[in-house]
Amino acid sequence: MANQIIDDTPEMVSILITSSINSFGTERRYPKNISISELKGKLELITGALSSSMKLELRDKNDVVVTTMMDGSNLGSYTIGEGMRIHVIDNSHRVGEFEDLSKVEKFALSDEEYQKKSDSLRAFKMKNKLGQFNEEEVQKIKEEEQQLIQNISVGNRCEVTIRGKPKRRGTVMYVGETDFKPGYWVGVQYDEPFGKNDGSVNGKRYFSCPDKYGGFVKPQDVAVGDFPEEDFTKELDEI
Repeated sequence: MANQIIDDTPEMVSILITSSINSFGTERRYPKNISISELKGKLELITGALSSSMKLELRDKNDVVVTTMMDGSNLGSYTIGEGMRIHVIDNSHRVGEFEDLSKVEKFALSDEEYQKKSDSLRAFKMKNKLGQFNEEEVQKIKEEEQQLIQNISVGNRCEVTIRGKPKRRGTVMYVGETDFKPGYWVGVQYDEPFGKNDGSVNGKRYFSCPDKYGGFVKPQDVAVGDFPEEDFTKELDEI
């Protein structure tokens, strides 16, 4: 008579876990026979909440509380349908407490120390003469940019096209080299506040414009010509 193989592996449940502390959720798998008190201990590591002050709510896909999960029961005691989740509540912690990066001490390495490292990206580029450390390539790009800026003048209307971003229109305010990065740059005052500055970078002013209207782009990303200011107000009225 053949031996009968008995599978005593506990049935598992996959469910989304969210909490009152964090803005994100995570999906986990737990055995149906796990007790709610034991489950709370595991959820401490995921949410940062304390099991002693933790309350678990089973919520449906419409975020309606179905029931509060009690310590004396186990996970399999509850009917968990599609789209349902376990929401962890712990009022002893404030919302976003573990996501506030301003309280995290950041590691800082001075430029002098970074240059001494032999295993850095900078060292790799220097060794293999890549990017800014390839003098021939840098000179070639600079010559190409120098040719392009011959056709760009302060006061020109322009359209800026950067890969992965929508086209932006504005007025050329600066053409030339800068202190913040090598090569030639075109300073633009955009028609809308799509920029990053007011015409100054690292304390040096190249031109003046309202804050967030100014930006610096490479000459190859700029086309000058008849680019009148677009009427955004009219577009909003038509929506």
